[in-house]
Amino acid sequence: MRFVQFSLLPSLCLAAAVLPREGGEEKEACTTPSKRVEYRTLDAATQKEYTDAVWCLTKKPSRIGLNTTLYDDFTFVHSSLNSDIHFVAQFLPWHRYFVGLYETELRACGYTGPMAYWDWTLDVADPATSSIWDPVLGLGGNGVNANETDRLRDALIDSVKDGVYFCVSDGPFAGLNVSYFRTKYQPHCLDRNFNSGVDFPGDMLSFAYTPEVLAKINKLPGYDEFRQNLEGNPHGAVHSAIGGDMSPSSSPNDPIFFLHHVQIDRLWSKWQQEKPETRTNEYAGRRTQAVPENTDEVSIDDIMPFFGFTEDIKVSDVMSHKTALLCYEY
Repeated sequence: MRFVQFSLLPSLCLAAAVLPREGGEEKEACTTPSKRVEYRTLDAATQKEYTDAVWCLTKKPSRIGLNTTLYDDFTFVHSSLNSDIHFVAQFLPWHRYFVGLYETELRACGYTGPMAYWDWTLDVADPATSSIWDPVLGLGGNGVNANETDRLRDALIDSVKDGVYFCVSDGPFAGLNVSYFRTKYQPHCLDRNFNSGVDFPGDMLSFAYTPEVLAKINKLPGYDEFRQNLEGNPHGAVHSAIGGDMSPSSSPNDPIFFLHHVQIDRLWSKWQQEKPETRTNEYAGRRTQAVPENTDEVSIDDIMPFFGFTEDIKVSDVMSHKTALLCYEY
């Protein structure tokens, strides 16, 4: 089974003000930020509006010239840029903006509620029975297949997929079909395969995303060390534990991806806000996977690619989420 490593240790605001920025530049800051919330605090009507907006994306045409949908664009872009946006310094700012782009498209599909995250620390006692998987209150549960003995084969995502999937059959995304496995066109049902790496579902690797683990990561003093531990421990463990579509680089196939990454962004924001005078623009690490981790070669003026989905932007444009470009808080 492939695991992401772990070692344990937008919407525009309604009004804006101009604030100073490093180097004498100025950047608009929002004065009425939206507030992101835990998904399970949304009322039933707002949850339905959210999931209806996700389905709406599956009815819109591709923006990047594919023969698939706008929903699939998010998967294809993420997977195409896989080595540029994972295990490198850009991981946090790139995904911050990526989720913001997703929020913008949800709003274009009629969603009026707050952007939501999934706080998986609330579920570490037994992640497989979390209410986030509830068919009514959550996003539907584990996938099912007539041949349960194939769960291990489904989990071996580095081998060629052979059409064995565990399809989500309840909740708001029952019947959702997606188009890509990595960047290969391979239509299939939304696939989940809860696991611990040994058992199905087992403890779903919950030891890697407890409040205690997060407290240790939050105490790390520098951006690069913080990013490596957040990405390699809780972030990677949650992807691996859900399995199925959440395991390969085509993980945006699963709508839970975005709730997961808003949570990752929330944790980065929390770390930044502990020392905002220095951490708002603190950025370090390797630019590419071609050099070892702990190499410091990046700049906040580096350009982040988005594969034609939207204009490429500088890292510095999203180091703060309290500007007009993103305009939200937690």
